[in-house]
Amino acid sequence: MSSDGPVYIITGGAGFIGSSLVATLQRDEPDAQLYVIDDFSTGSYANIVEACDRLRAGVFRGIVMADPVGELNLQPAIMGMKPKAVFHLAAITDTLVTDERKMISVNSEPFEEIVDACLESDVPLVYASSAAVYGSPDTRSAFTEDLGGRPNNVYGFSKWLMDVTAQRAIDEAGDGAHVVGLRYFNVFGPGEARKGRMASMVYHLTQQMLRGERPRLFEHGHHERDQVFVDDIVSGTIAASKRGAESGIYNLGSGKATSFNDIAQAVNTGLGTSLEVEYIPMPDEMVSTYQHFTQADLTNTTRALSWEPGHDPMESMVSYARMLAEAGRRVTTN
Repeated sequence: MSSDGPVYIITGGAGFIGSSLVATLQRDEPDAQLYVIDDFSTGSYANIVEACDRLRAGVFRGIVMADPVGELNLQPAIMGMKPKAVFHLAAITDTLVTDERKMISVNSEPFEEIVDACLESDVPLVYASSAAVYGSPDTRSAFTEDLGGRPNNVYGFSKWLMDVTAQRAIDEAGDGAHVVGLRYFNVFGPGEARKGRMASMVYHLTQQMLRGERPRLFEHGHHERDQVFVDDIVSGTIAASKRGAESGIYNLGSGKATSFNDIAQAVNTGLGTSLEVEYIPMPDEMVSTYQHFTQADLTNTTRALSWEPGHDPMESMVSYARMLAEAGRRVTTN
């Protein structure tokens, strides 16, 4: 790692998306100085190692700080190092966590300091928001950004609070701001195995079917979500950091709604199987809060970030299922 190269700070850099972002930055800018901040509550060093291998970035050459973001005073670091960009992905991402105090204190409270430091230092800030901010709007059309603010869970609310903070800062700073929030939709792809129950449906169905089990879906598999490949999320996140990107809060997804039945079909295709779906009832307590439909409207994203997704969701799910099967075979033979 060259001391003369550009500096990047990546919080949550040992997580699923963060590790792929770290590896992509190292591959594309080999002289970059990468500072990863992660408390390893859900992330792992192995995510970084594997992402660097997958993306052919070489061995990791950055610096890791194993601390919670909320316990660090990032302002002196940002103002002193003047990084090329700060990527803030660290968060509790388990949407089933119900401890409201913990979720808000970890996800939302440290954010204002990061925003202020980046604005004062004229450093681009890109942070991970979430499609969870939309809750369940009464529409089967693509979600536009103005529909946010009625989340179904405290995770979505914590991300909404971040969006409110960011938008206030953007409005106050005007043309002097470079703050971009990205509402990630349902991300899938290599590196999510350690997410446990929060791994994608693509991953979980593939694992079920690799065990010879029928894929299990809530009746009758007609729920639809915007499934987006992790490499597209990374490319969109980097695009948001570039000079010329317009400050604001934007959707980041595939722009397509894929039914759960279609996911099962894609996995069957990838694995070369023909396992029939087993439909199970959705628990009554989930019906009112479950996101039965999500789809990203990418109109503003494409205009403001000069970005669009490069992977078709169905094709990517097929190839991902094949990759997981091959990885399982390698483990078995070794």
